[in-house]
Amino acid sequence: MSTEPTAPTTIGGRIVTDEGVLENGWVRIADGRIAEVGEGPAPGDRPADLTGSWIVPGFVDMHCHGGGGGSLTSQDPEQIERTVATHRSHGTTTLVASLVTASIPRLREQVRALLGPVSNGDLAGIHLEGPFLSSVRCGAHDTSMLRSPDRESVDELLDAGEGAIRMVTLAPELDGAVEAIRQLTASGVTVAIGHTDALAEQVEPAVDAGATVATHLFNGMRPLHHREPGPVGTLLDDERVTVELICDMVHLHPTVARLVARHAGTARTVAVTDAISATDAGDGRYELGELPLTVSGGEPRLEDGSLAGSTLTMDAALRNLVLRCGLDVTEAVAACSTRPAEQLGLSGRVGSIRSGLAADLVVLDEQLRPTEVLKDGGRRAASG
Repeated sequence: MSTEPTAPTTIGGRIVTDEGVLENGWVRIADGRIAEVGEGPAPGDRPADLTGSWIVPGFVDMHCHGGGGGSLTSQDPEQIERTVATHRSHGTTTLVASLVTASIPRLREQVRALLGPVSNGDLAGIHLEGPFLSSVRCGAHDTSMLRSPDRESVDELLDAGEGAIRMVTLAPELDGAVEAIRQLTASGVTVAIGHTDALAEQVEPAVDAGATVATHLFNGMRPLHHREPGPVGTLLDDERVTVELICDMVHLHPTVARLVARHAGTARTVAVTDAISATDAGDGRYELGELPLTVSGGEPRLEDGSLAGSTLTMDAALRNLVLRCGLDVTEAVAACSTRPAEQLGLSGRVGSIRSGLAADLVVLDEQLRPTEVLKDGGRRAASG
């Protein structure tokens, strides 16, 4: 799926940049890229009048399983395209495909099915959330397929990915985990810690070995305890670690999200959706991987009542951060766009509004609902 760039144009409004908000700002777009950003009278052509609107960088979601009824594990090109289109209509212009636990042969097949969408730019890479996870904190993962990492299985997955695998989540207490972290980081893959029952003393060596992300902090983890900080306290307090937050206000209470964001700051806080196929598709029966689940009131749950991903979109995550957690718009934009782009090594292409980057932009109304989404300068209506 692609969007044809438009002719050079200029749009104006409240521009959220890395340095702050340009209240009377404008962005000039040419050849699908940001040519110039300024404040006050725009040179040349008259900007499109978006007075009262916010213009923010396109959202970057580094943890997503599906949307619009489509699943990124399906190997079906139409479902993959539907997922990308669904999230793009909500402002996500950079999307990483997350796969759940399966056998190594099955994961190889799923990874290969995503190589085309990665190469054409519809997806920014692949995230393997499993199979190297704890059975104690597995969440919506098939326990029969969980396993400890070993060099051969990691090599098989990396070979299948042909450089498209950007992140792998694992539990650091598993046999071979620290060695796998070194193996993955040596191949340029970001390692995240998640779905873990580890003690603090097991988390610390994993971070020392190169793990730099906490997969949806608090969820799928041994809880924080005042005498045993476990993964939550250890990862949150380590300046080397970026923390993911599922800001649907179901996975996390607003107070908890606010406390984490304040402690980690904009340099280490990332909003993710963990969205499944039910996103924008309504309540009903669905599957995540091979596991059946039911969505009621927008909440996906397994038969035992535990949460199984979300139906969140990134525009809703931004609104929740601002309106329910008390962050300002610049902090929320950093969590939804700038910091995830940096974490994925894409800050030279996306995630901010500055000259030379892709013209991936979202126009938000005063209620922070998207009215337009621009991908490489191409404009389309949004689903707010």
